[in-house]
Amino acid sequence: MQTSLPLAFPATSPEPDWPTLYQSLNHSGYARLPALLDAGQCRELASLYPREPLFRSRIVMARHGFGRGEYQYFRYPLPNVVEGLRQSFYLRLATLANDWHARLGNPTRFPATLDTFLAHCHAAGQCRPTPLLLQYQPGDYNCLHQDLYGDLHFPVQMAILLSRPGIDFEGGEFCLTEYCTREHRAEVVPLEQGDAVLFAVAERPLPGRRGGSRKVLMRHGVSRVLAGHRHTLGVIFHDAR
Repeated sequence: MQTSLPLAFPATSPEPDWPTLYQSLNHSGYARLPALLDAGQCRELASLYPREPLFRSRIVMARHGFGRGEYQYFRYPLPNVVEGLRQSFYLRLATLANDWHARLGNPTRFPATLDTFLAHCHAAGQCRPTPLLLQYQPGDYNCLHQDLYGDLHFPVQMAILLSRPGIDFEGGEFCLTEYCTREHRAEVVPLEQGDAVLFAVAERPLPGRRGGSRKVLMRHGVSRVLAGHRHTLGVIFHDAR
């Protein structure tokens, strides 16, 4: 089932500043994109949550030790806006992903198009779509984690906040942590409705102190929601087993 949502970007939004986004991803492991979606698109996406035919499965986090709250994975075909975001951002991120793998000594390389990459996922037994909607209520949170789903995974993913902080909900900040041999760091990424954040799925390279690159392990989560309701769209580029 498709929706009437448009592809990729609202007509009023400028093309993202990709050199700046690449620089931020390389430096910090994440990059913020203000106002990627407008308020109407955010409301329409959040309103899809009760429409069960759009989703392949629903996960209650507390049952699995993931935190509190719940989320649902879309089934294929994806809603138009989700498909558009997934296709267009993959095209821009594949070069960065290949650079990261080269710097980390990982021989896997990513093809130029999402369709070809997904064909590789499906050949490896990863056939289930991973874009998802998350829903939080007061007291809910998401434990720090990595969205891997199989041996083959794309090293960057995206989350878009669909709700209005300070109006629809309180608390519920998006959090990132990174771990390397001597340094551990946590960071909160401030987001407004419609803002997106691109971030490392599991690991990223940093320049080594004596040349070369060292590996930084990344995790992400959401702090406790204090009041209201929070909805998020997650766009993951690899499929799941």
